[in-house]
Amino acid sequence: MDFVDKYIMALLEKKIPVGHWVKISVEFITDHFSNQFNLISDNLEAFLQWIIQMLLFIHPLLLILSICALAYGLHRKISMVIGVALALLLIYNQGYWNATMETCALVLVSTVVSVVLGIPMGIISAHRPIIFTCIRPFLDLMQTIPTFVYLIPTLMLFGLGMVPGMISTVIFSIPAPIRLTYLGISSVPQQLIDAGKSFGSSPFQMLYKVELPHAMPTIMAGLTQCIMLSLSMVVIAALVGADGLGKPVIRALNTVNIAQGFEAGLAIVILAIILDRLLKQPGNVDYSY
Repeated sequence: MDFVDKYIMALLEKKIPVGHWVKISVEFITDHFSNQFNLISDNLEAFLQWIIQMLLFIHPLLLILSICALAYGLHRKISMVIGVALALLLIYNQGYWNATMETCALVLVSTVVSVVLGIPMGIISAHRPIIFTCIRPFLDLMQTIPTFVYLIPTLMLFGLGMVPGMISTVIFSIPAPIRLTYLGISSVPQQLIDAGKSFGSSPFQMLYKVELPHAMPTIMAGLTQCIMLSLSMVVIAALVGADGLGKPVIRALNTVNIAQGFEAGLAIVILAIILDRLLKQPGNVDYSY
């Protein structure tokens, strides 16, 4: 028994070179596919800059009026319109309008990518539970691993700028639409499914006319969570050169500038509250997963 215990302890004390394997993999990809990643990075950077220029091209007051009109059209509440207008005017008054538009562009693109990839994956997982069982550990890993770890490989592959910040944001936020879409589709009552089948609905008709309408509040909650998670990555993305509200926060942290840090942080909070209120769905739905 002593020999077995010593043998087991010797095996346990021998370090498995997981980090070394990852390093070799990233270096191999960087050495052999650097041109492809540079092309992807340049195109994504150009696309993000184009969106930023489009947002900045519109006069701030006109854009604020448009957002207020959207808020009224979605919720029909004058109090919300007044609150949105005052909040955006405060951001403009504090001098963080350009940084806010840069953050909006990063969040918008990251959210669109996460939703376009996440919702179909959630639908497939709901119809094939074995797929969700397989991807669930990866979803847990993507949401629990420290966000700074994402920046190392993305920085090596895509270089400095907004692209590595966007890729890291997508990795961090995409589990939300996948999980909540899976939850919404899989929680459709069996009576609705049986009724659809009794009327001879095809699988696509079942999805489009029965499952998605019933699951839409939960899917919208996944969209809201995706946006909130994307906003939480703003400061982290600034560490790899991403523009936006994260830069003044990092600058204030380095110089211990309390005023600048509070102003930039307040702008992030205001942006998060506005997006959450605009996308908030009426009714109470259990969004736990």
